[in-house]
Amino acid sequence: MSDFLWFEGIPFPVLDHEKEIIGECHNKFGFRDEDTVILSYPKSGTNWLVETVCLIQTKGNPKWIQSVPIWERSPWIESKRGYLELTNQKGPRLMISHLPIHLFPKSFFSSKAKVICVIKNPRDVLVSGYFFFANKNLIKNPESLATYFDWLCTLNQEAVIYGSWFEHTRAWLSMRARDNFLLVSYEDMIKDTRGTTEKICDFLGKKLELDELDLVLKYSSFQAMKENNMSNYSVLPENIIIKDLILMRKGTTGDWKNHFTVAQAETFDKVFQERMAGFSPSLFPW
Repeated sequence: MSDFLWFEGIPFPVLDHEKEIIGECHNKFGFRDEDTVILSYPKSGTNWLVETVCLIQTKGNPKWIQSVPIWERSPWIESKRGYLELTNQKGPRLMISHLPIHLFPKSFFSSKAKVICVIKNPRDVLVSGYFFFANKNLIKNPESLATYFDWLCTLNQEAVIYGSWFEHTRAWLSMRARDNFLLVSYEDMIKDTRGTTEKICDFLGKKLELDELDLVLKYSSFQAMKENNMSNYSVLPENIIIKDLILMRKGTTGDWKNHFTVAQAETFDKVFQERMAGFSPSLFPW
């Protein structure tokens, strides 16, 4: 398997991705005003947010999330499988994307479709990404955490899937003042799960009773998702089985402190301050 599929200078996973589909997604995909998109950089809490939104839509009823695989409930817009499913799907659509802003479907920017963007401490993104991608043959395999750290901190776009976290995040943060764009952080989802879920409900125009909200929180918890075969990717189709896939690893924040050396922590702090200059520290609750 090749390390990456390249499109417009951005490295994509080879699995279920094609240049033609990514280009068509950018130029021809038509957003509907009633659509909802979960947007993130890889390993930022994407699936937790999807599960939460799915349960909000059903007012906490777990039947849907326990009977339909998560990738069918919310297809990846830039993947071959997801693009074809979404193109043919009727009614309001829920979808996921890791696309950088300059490759996102053009139609979104003139629509009322809603985007919920989740960001996560890039230090934790780095650690989570390393443990997820190492030895999977999905992308270029980092030999060690130190190697992966160097790739991310030196902004080695040739080695990091979907390109630089810093470029991806800076660009999407420019959308945060739009009425149809909601920014949430993984850290706030952990610290104040109920409050963040209520914020998402308000953004989506969904009014939940207290007992319904309790059900959303119950069935979207880390343990519930880990035990739900429709959400933990344990029932992937045979043609895309990924060896030793562990989607639900810890579900915590601050794990980077268990893996970074003092020197790495200092280096990352410097890179972060340089690359995210101009943004209010309040945007980054870590």
